[in-house]
Amino acid sequence: MTHQPILRGIKLRCPTCGEGALFGRYLVFNDECPACGQDFRSADTADGPAFFVGFLIMIVFAPFYFILPMLEMAIWLKVVLFAVLLVCMIGVALALLPRFKAVLFNLQLANKAEEAQWESTGKHGTPPKNWKG
Repeated sequence: MTHQPILRGIKLRCPTCGEGALFGRYLVFNDECPACGQDFRSADTADGPAFFVGFLIMIVFAPFYFILPMLEMAIWLKVVLFAVLLVCMIGVALALLPRFKAVLFNLQLANKAEEAQWESTGKHGTPPKNWKG
C-alpha cells in the first residue's frame, strides 16, 4: 500500500482515488479532489519538497560547476556553458518540484501525518525530588 501514494504523487493524482488532479495551478493544490472529493486542505508539505529538490539538484549539478572552470577554453565559451548549465539546473528544479510536493503530500494524507501534539508539558522548571540546592 505504501507504493500507491508515491506512484500517485509522481502522476500528480489524488492519494485516495488516484484519478483527480492535485494541483489547480503550478504548486497550488486544489481545495478538494475533483473526482472523489478528498479534502486537500488538511495537509501541508511546507519546505520539504524544496529542500529535497534543492539537495538533489546540488548533488547532480555541483560537479559541473567545479569541473567547468578547470577546463581550458575561451572565457566566452565558459560563460555560455555556465549560462546553459544554470538554465538546465533551474529547468530541472522547476520540473521536479511539483512531483516532490505531490509525493510528500500524498504520503502525509496516506499516513494521516499531522503536527505533534503534547498532552502535558511536564514539570519543567521544578527541581527534582531530593534536590539539595
